[in-house]
Amino acid sequence: MFTLVQLSDPHLGPLPSVRWRQLASKRIFGYVNWHRNRAADLGPKNLRVLVDELLDRPRDHIAVTGDLINIGLSPEIDAAAEWLAGLGAPTEVTAVPGNHDAYLPSAIRHYEKTWQPYMIGDDHGDAPVVFPFTRIRGPVAIVGLSSAIATGPLMATGRIRQPQADRLEAELKRLGEAGLFRVVLIHHPPAIGSAPWHRRLIGASHFRKALKSAGAELVLHGHNHHTTVDRIDGPSGPIPVIGASSASLPPRHGRHGGSYLTFQIAAANGGFECDMEERGTRADGGAIETLTEERLVGPGVT
Repeated sequence: MFTLVQLSDPHLGPLPSVRWRQLASKRIFGYVNWHRNRAADLGPKNLRVLVDELLDRPRDHIAVTGDLINIGLSPEIDAAAEWLAGLGAPTEVTAVPGNHDAYLPSAIRHYEKTWQPYMIGDDHGDAPVVFPFTRIRGPVAIVGLSSAIATGPLMATGRIRQPQADRLEAELKRLGEAGLFRVVLIHHPPAIGSAPWHRRLIGASHFRKALKSAGAELVLHGHNHHTTVDRIDGPSGPIPVIGASSASLPPRHGRHGGSYLTFQIAAANGGFECDMEERGTRADGGAIETLTEERLVGPGVT
């Protein structure tokens, strides 16, 4: 049995002190949005409670599917590196970036250097970050993609270009031939109609075509701040596509707070079985509890 935990969209806060010249271009919109909306909607308390609980439970690996930060400031990126270290060693934690991490091109360069130990393949040492990358842990192959791009104001789109999709297809075929349970990590949701136009994944058809050809057992994403279960076509059946909630959402107005997902993966009947559990804070702000449980069914999953 292999236990994979998914945590997404922590939007670590509060924002550090900012000089006005740092708010040039898109950052001014994000700064205002944080103080008007996100500071109230997202908070560190729920995230701390979730992380404390998941670290107390048995696990083999943690996947973080983007939006660690808010407006791409260097102090945010450095603080997120410390937060990742608190989750576990780079061998135990894998991260992929989200659109808020890539607020400006300079932020991309900074996080690719600072978060590099969590975003490289096995035995790559000090090599630069290249997507996709692969990490093999027991029977599980974790393949990390980047959909994170710098965008204009009021846009939160991502992009998968054809070269990255081609590399993904070749890698998934190789891992499938090795008999591994393939988990693909991406920030933006790739299923048709899973995000509005200004938050969509540009090039999602490249991604879906690669998986239609090569197959995968599970796709994990973030971005939408609520838990979703979708499917996309694989070569021998539908592939589960799971979106995780923002882990920082506090409970309010009868709605449960943010959550994390646990996937129990085991060999069975010549393939694999995978059970998903969602753990989060109750709507009344009480203790963390199991919110949903589901047996995932897809190619190579029984």
